[in-house]
Amino acid sequence: MTGRLMLLDTASLYFRAYFGVPDSVRAPDGTPVNAVRGLLDFIDRLVKDHHPDKLVACMDADWRPQWRVDLIPSYKAHRVAEEHEGAPDAEEVPDTLSPQVPVIEEVLDALGIARVGVAGYEADDVIGTFTARADGPVDIVTGDRDLYQLVDDARDIRVLYPLKGVGTLQVTDEAWLREKYGVDGRGYADLALLRGDPSDGLPGVPGVGEKTAAKLLAEFGDLAGIVAAVDDPKAKLTPTQRKRLTEAAPYLAVAPKVVRVAGDVPLPEVDTALPHAPRDPAALDALAARWGLGSSLQRLLTTLEA
Repeated sequence: MTGRLMLLDTASLYFRAYFGVPDSVRAPDGTPVNAVRGLLDFIDRLVKDHHPDKLVACMDADWRPQWRVDLIPSYKAHRVAEEHEGAPDAEEVPDTLSPQVPVIEEVLDALGIARVGVAGYEADDVIGTFTARADGPVDIVTGDRDLYQLVDDARDIRVLYPLKGVGTLQVTDEAWLREKYGVDGRGYADLALLRGDPSDGLPGVPGVGEKTAAKLLAEFGDLAGIVAAVDDPKAKLTPTQRKRLTEAAPYLAVAPKVVRVAGDVPLPEVDTALPHAPRDPAALDALAARWGLGSSLQRLLTTLEA
């Protein structure tokens, strides 16, 4: 995969579009399409501003994989709207957003923008695997800081984090991470699991916040170094830190697999090239008329043709 690859954390972006675009933006039959049109506007701006050669809309085929829940049962538990036996649990999503997701998928497919979700994995894992396989530079567009762990200056992998829409993006490279958190991309996952993340149901190590986690990583290098220091009486740990880390040992043994994105997802064969014309013009015309996609779709088509 040579050329600049842009990977979209699609759910993160359509959630932002949903909350950023008024729900008065509706289809001819009155159905809200604010997330659909907002996402099309986002993609248009991203292509105009960053000129990717390849583009993949990465999807959550399973937003809460069982293999992560088996390791840390609290993982995203507070977001479960309905439990399903033998199938992914239903996530709590605003009533008027859920019906827009299939429309988004149909529009992306008709445009010819690669859309990839893999059973048993989150979009983060799909992004992690595309990133691991990439031969050229990668831009990851996400509102999820967990993906900072993939930042790698040597490989020109950066995260574009939306601050206001996608017109104002925080370009996250290793210099930014070191200034903000005191770690590089590889260290961010260790910092995140030590600190914990209530939004993902990750408890972290009690009493170890962001600053303490950064200091421990600066002192001992990585999580393995911190764990080894607990058993070393000469290591520079306070008695309280040693006690808390000892008590958190069962969590620290499993947290890395939960927090670190997978890099070995079995990806399908897809054409990741940025399309310059719709893959299925007739289907796209029908979708545009049915859902009133209007100027949002037209702008994106003009940008892709250019």
